Amino acid sequence: VSRYAWGEDYHDTVKRKLQDLATWIEQNSPQRTKAYVDTGPLLERVFAKYAGVGWFGKNTCIINQKTGSWLFLGCIVTDLELPYDTPVADRCGTCTRCIDACPTGAILEPYVLDSRKCIAYTTIELRGEIPEQDRAGIGHHLFGCDICQDVCPWNRKAPYSADPAFEPKSGLFWPTIDGLLELDEDEWRSMRRGTAMKRAKIKGLLRNLMVVAGNSGLPKLLPKLRRFLKHEDEHVRSHARWAIERLEKREPVNGAGGAKPFLNSAESSGAQF
Repeated sequence: VSRYAWGEDYHDTVKRKLQDLATWIEQNSPQRTKAYVDTGPLLERVFAKYAGVGWFGKNTCIINQKTGSWLFLGCIVTDLELPYDTPVADRCGTCTRCIDACPTGAILEPYVLDSRKCIAYTTIELRGEIPEQDRAGIGHHLFGCDICQDVCPWNRKAPYSADPAFEPKSGLFWPTIDGLLELDEDEWRSMRRGTAMKRAKIKGLLRNLMVVAGNSGLPKLLPKLRRFLKHEDEHVRSHARWAIERLEKREPVNGAGGAKPFLNSAESSGAQF
């Protein structure tokens, strides 16, 4: 599970902070405000670049010199006149670690991302069937992907957030494939509650879980997977069939281990928001 979904939903947390600032502006001036956190027709990355927050990394994320790319972006649109900031220089240099590390080749070239190949897009935004040729590349990723950020040198010394809202949600660590296959709908709902994971819906997470199980190389999961052949959602059923066939054939595993937890260790990354 991608780090940004470990704690409270950033849309809610950051929106509250921006709204507090927007309220202060309106209380102390006649100007109007409107706050957005990935919720409006704004490309926050572009505003962040020109506001001097950071530069575009070759993985297309905004990179800040102090916090790396472990940050959330939000905007306040206002008619209050403010001094202009200066964009910062690109500091990626000749580094191509993010491009080289992407398991699906989604970063076509520096600063160019094909979202159709991106694991984060596939596991979060894509509805319906995951193209069969793309399933092995998903590996063990249930929701999102941090690989291109994990390998970024600018994230090595990124500080931890002091905001308790971004602490990992109690009970979320460390789900395994076995454990997730046993969750009922109420337990899935509880695990997602208050986090960004609700974006994928339960049936979307189950679809992803079928793919992860199929990539695990663990035939012991077959009895649990067969139960999903009767699931009410057609996409969960079809992905369960694929997973069963893959495990029965014992096809080579692409970057997935059955005992591997679904939340990357913050200890190994050295950074969390």
